[in-house]
Amino acid sequence: MRLTRTSNTAKASNGLGISRRQFMQRSALATGGIASAGLMGHSMVRSADAADKTPYLDSPTETKRTICSHCSVGCGVYAEVQEGIWTHQEPAFDHPINRGAHCAKGASLREHGHSTRRLKYPMKLVGGEWQRLSWDDAIEEIGNKVLELQEAYSPDSIYWLGSAKFNNEQAYLMRKFAALAGTNNTDHQARICHSTTVAGVANTWGYGAMTNSLNDLQNSKSILFIGSNPSEAHPVAMQHILLAKERSKAQIIVVDPRFTRTAAKANKYVRLRPGSDVAFIWGLLWHIFENGWEDREYINQRVYAMEEVRAEVAAYPPEVVENITGVPEAAMYDTAKTIAENRPGCVVWCMGGTQHTTGNNNTRAYCILELALGNIGKSGGGANIFRGHDNVQGATDLGLMSHSLPGYYGLAEGAWQHWADVWGLDYEWLKSRFDQSDYTDGKPMYSSGITVSRWIDGVLEKEDQISQRAKLKAMFYWGHAVNSQTRGPEMQKAMQQLEMMVIVDPYPTVAAVMNGRTDGVYLLPASTQFETYGSVTATNRSIQWRDRVIEPSFESKPDHEIMYLLARKLGFADELFKNIQVNGTEPLIEDITREFNRGMWTVGYTGQSPERLKQHQQNWHTFSFSDLKAEGGPADGDYYGLPWPCWGTPEMGHPGTPILYDTSKPVSQGGLTFRARFGIERDGVSLLADNSFSQGSDLDDGYPEFTADMLKDLGWWDDLTPEEQKAAEGRNWKTDLSGGIQRVAIAHECAPFGNAKARCNVWTFPDPIPKHREPLYTSRRDLVNDYPTWDDVASHYRLPTLYKSIQEKDVTSRYPIILTSGRLVEYEGGGEETRSMAWLAELQQEMFIEINPSLANDLGVADGEMVWVEGAEGGRVKVMAMVTPRVSREVVFMPFHFGGVFQGENLHDRYPEGASPYVLGEAANTATTYGYDSVTQMQETKCTLCRIERAS
Repeated sequence: MRLTRTSNTAKASNGLGISRRQFMQRSALATGGIASAGLMGHSMVRSADAADKTPYLDSPTETKRTICSHCSVGCGVYAEVQEGIWTHQEPAFDHPINRGAHCAKGASLREHGHSTRRLKYPMKLVGGEWQRLSWDDAIEEIGNKVLELQEAYSPDSIYWLGSAKFNNEQAYLMRKFAALAGTNNTDHQARICHSTTVAGVANTWGYGAMTNSLNDLQNSKSILFIGSNPSEAHPVAMQHILLAKERSKAQIIVVDPRFTRTAAKANKYVRLRPGSDVAFIWGLLWHIFENGWEDREYINQRVYAMEEVRAEVAAYPPEVVENITGVPEAAMYDTAKTIAENRPGCVVWCMGGTQHTTGNNNTRAYCILELALGNIGKSGGGANIFRGHDNVQGATDLGLMSHSLPGYYGLAEGAWQHWADVWGLDYEWLKSRFDQSDYTDGKPMYSSGITVSRWIDGVLEKEDQISQRAKLKAMFYWGHAVNSQTRGPEMQKAMQQLEMMVIVDPYPTVAAVMNGRTDGVYLLPASTQFETYGSVTATNRSIQWRDRVIEPSFESKPDHEIMYLLARKLGFADELFKNIQVNGTEPLIEDITREFNRGMWTVGYTGQSPERLKQHQQNWHTFSFSDLKAEGGPADGDYYGLPWPCWGTPEMGHPGTPILYDTSKPVSQGGLTFRARFGIERDGVSLLADNSFSQGSDLDDGYPEFTADMLKDLGWWDDLTPEEQKAAEGRNWKTDLSGGIQRVAIAHECAPFGNAKARCNVWTFPDPIPKHREPLYTSRRDLVNDYPTWDDVASHYRLPTLYKSIQEKDVTSRYPIILTSGRLVEYEGGGEETRSMAWLAELQQEMFIEINPSLANDLGVADGEMVWVEGAEGGRVKVMAMVTPRVSREVVFMPFHFGGVFQGENLHDRYPEGASPYVLGEAANTATTYGYDSVTQMQETKCTLCRIERAS
């Protein structure tokens, strides 16, 4: 597309101060060269030294090891620091995941530490002008308002919105902070990117995470990408994918409404109508069942209710599937045959599959396809879910969610008692922190809070329709890009009704400028992740330690220090940090790690002590690029990052679990069965595995989760020490704080969580067997009667949720075009950080919409012209037209990384002076619409409707 400057970007773009030629001359390496380096062996790639030296190069250099803070691939970086200044960076050539590769975003990391666009000191909005504050005054004013609102309306009137940009320790501390503040109104970005994955996958076989690793993709014989575009969203992951294609002759199949850069590298491309994923997967299974390509032995041993899926799939013969999805029978048959004949194979999905009202149906359908082919628990197979933010996996695991405590323990009384024990707090005191009212959904302490996807309705909904004592009165946006959320115009209205907004971030986000307010907004400068240290969990479940590269810039403070300051003001710092050393006002990160190690037995975040993680970090070179296993060295036999579950205590030395549910290894060496999470029988049918067990197991059939009583029944109780027996009495594998139950189970090569079948029927979900349901805003009105959405729900996560009442309104005459959205390689998330990086801003200067040439001709729109895109609920954005056959005639696409322009109005002058990103643009989500998943409240962004007209 043309990179012309328009009124939307003129003011911001002037800040570049360099020409394109100068920019390229100053770049150390072209992006393509950096990315391709990881495909070469160590002997072929060397870092280059500059010939001429500048004076600062004579200063002593300290090299720090850190992890990229963008997507979740987990790339290692060497950062060189001289006299406190971050002067140079290199992709880590010896890192076991990226092996010297960088993408465009990774190459810009050094800019985060020194960007002049950073928020430099605390500020507040007074009469429409930003005023500087001291930290003491900011904490005092904000704290007083929180106390006032809690007293007047209850603790639930404050929303503590956290971040997938936190490290693990900060994410854990934020969830604990909210608990001690007396509310479950806390959440983070996973709600709007992969909550449907977590719910769907965890309810199929036990854990809601990627089953294999990026490295293990090298062993795949086929890789089906559906709603995933790693060439742009996870570029360094592509080295593993291309190695699979080259070395394992893997068949790469891309299923997407858009011909993406990943599709350009694929063996096959299938164009799919947005919102028809379940029908597509059932169409593949129709051919698989029809031709007997399923793995019957695997299904009989390890899968429950596949016959019920077979009955549902029978209603999706080729002609029905083509009508729903737009995919012809020949393409369906060819795709099904390819993945059946090329096993082991994996399915990779991202937000293209999750961000739907039927997101949980989609993710379960993907899992069922892999179960039918026998691909789960095998090297080269798996359900491989690439996460979007650097720690969205870890922040979810650490419980920064409105419906659970750390480790997916939930919110039942037993979960609270467990964590009260870990925290060393009196349970009755903890209860007293919460509103004692009875809400429609139950007692506040035990009922899920409002989700981040619906905080808007927590403000705008009628008081008597919200299942809490009062509406939301204050929002803390802590490391969150509001432009990544749908319904922009309604969001602005909600912001104007709040009594206080607090934005905690290294950059002033779109929230600071789009709110339309003149006061009641505070900005607190958080440090970047390069100005603190701690652990972060990559998409494959490996936990990596980061060094602190530089000291906090300007007046910024690390997030966990800000939490301490607020907790001290609010009166619960002593309880929050009871087991955590505080040096001055900064809590010790290692103590936070050790605290969650003591409590997170469910997912095996117990064996990764700070010492073990640091040992892995300092020995990147000893871990295999093929399977992540250390080959000699101090971590010999460990898998890199001790991917969870890493069972038992650190002293047990469990190596981590590289591939979930892999019965070919002993549990002590990283093997695993499916989890017995859903009971031991259903309607008289056993849910336990049949003749399938982990290697070396002393139990050679299915078995339930381990408890103290089970150890006694098996005669293994005396394997516990007397101290362990005392701690384990009356407990199970996830509440025994000694770890003894896990230790003994693993000594007998049994999985602590049992050995069960994966289930295709999730009887607790609205659709126990996944069904195709038309999007709320669908252009195919002829399909609504046969594939309707659900009825409206009176209360879900404390709010009413609309389905049928929206879908029954036909708006297609005015809004006939399907609108979808996605990522660009240059930017990440809401884009506030990356659009503030001069290098990246030069690469992509304009917000745009992709329009098929046929549609563009119908609309009278030429490439490069400005157009208005109006969503089906009236939100309008003014963007540049990019005319391209990447999208079909019925579909248009917009990237979601832009902000700073709102319905045609440039908001540049509303940023604090000097803090506007280099590139501004309309937010795609100003035009997106209502729609939420039936289980998790995931927002609908991938299939709504719009209209387009030329801008005057």
